[in-house]
Amino acid sequence: MDHDNIATPVAGTYPDETRLALLTHAEAREAVELLQLLEQLDQAGRGQAAGQLAADLARRLPAL
Repeated sequence: MDHDNIATPVAGTYPDETRLALLTHAEAREAVELLQLLEQLDQAGRGQAAGQLAADLARRLPAL
């Protein structure tokens, strides 16, 4: 592996147009709701993990 150019700054061009978010706010809320539903339906163990993920994601969403 060549490390000779490690101090060279990375340069590039970036588009000016606005990019879409990975998820819209509505899609993120729906994902949280579906994970909560999965938590209720799957009592075999993975439901608890889905509920924890839903709670983690919900904390990251801005309140509207």
